[in-house]
Amino acid sequence: MKISLIGYGKMGHEIERIALERGHSIVSTIDINNPEEFDSENFRSSDVVIEFTRPETALDNYRKCFASELPVVSGTTGWLKDIDEVKTACEKGQTFFYASNYSLGVNIFFAINKKLAEIMNDFPIFDVKMKEIHHIQKLDAPSGTAITLAEDIIDRLDRKTSWIKDPRNKPEEIAIVSERTGQVPGYHEVIYDSDIDTITISHDAKSRAGLALGAVLAAEYTVGKKGFLSMSDMLGF
Repeated sequence: MKISLIGYGKMGHEIERIALERGHSIVSTIDINNPEEFDSENFRSSDVVIEFTRPETALDNYRKCFASELPVVSGTTGWLKDIDEVKTACEKGQTFFYASNYSLGVNIFFAINKKLAEIMNDFPIFDVKMKEIHHIQKLDAPSGTAITLAEDIIDRLDRKTSWIKDPRNKPEEIAIVSERTGQVPGYHEVIYDSDIDTITISHDAKSRAGLALGAVLAAEYTVGKKGFLSMSDMLGF
C-alpha cells in the first residue's frame, strides 16, 4: 500500500515507522514547509492519505485530497464544525475515515463508557464529570476523545444534556477539566460520584504508538471503500 502523510511531526514519524514495519511504502510527506507536494505525482499515486495536522488547516487538506480523488484517514481534532462539508463530499463519492482517537484501547474504553452510562441512567444519585490531560503541544481542549466520551454519555444519560469546559457546571451539564502539561500522550477519566461512593474509569496512553498503529490499520481498512467511515465500522462495536 502506498501512503502519503500530511503532517510530519512526531505522530507522522511514528506512523511512518509502523507503516514501514507492516510492509507499506511512504511515497509522499507533506508539512508546512512543502505545500507544493500536493501537486506532485508521488502524492497523486497514493492509495491512501493519513492526515494528522492542526484544526485550522485540516479542512483545506481534505479538500486537496478530494481534488485528487484520494481517500483520507484523519486524526486531527477540533475541526468538526466543518464535518457536514466532508460528509457531503463522501455522499458524492469521496472516502474519509475519521476517529477522535485511533488507539484500540481507547475504542474499547469508548465501549465501556457507553455501557456504564446506560447502567447509570437508572441511578440518579451519581453525578458524572470528566478529566483529560495532554501534552502542551495539543491546542484543542477538551480533546476530541473527551468530547466523544461526553457525547456518548449524553446520548445515554437522561439527566445530562450538554458538556462544558468548566468545573462550575449546571446539573444538566457534564464538567470537563482539561490540563496541558509536559509530554503526556493522553489521559482520560470519567468519574461517577455520589455521597456514598465513587466509580472511576480511565485510559492512560503510554506513547503515541497505539494511535499510530490504529491509524495505519484504518488506512488498510479504508483502501477500496467509499463513504464516511469510523472505528465502529472497522472494529464492529
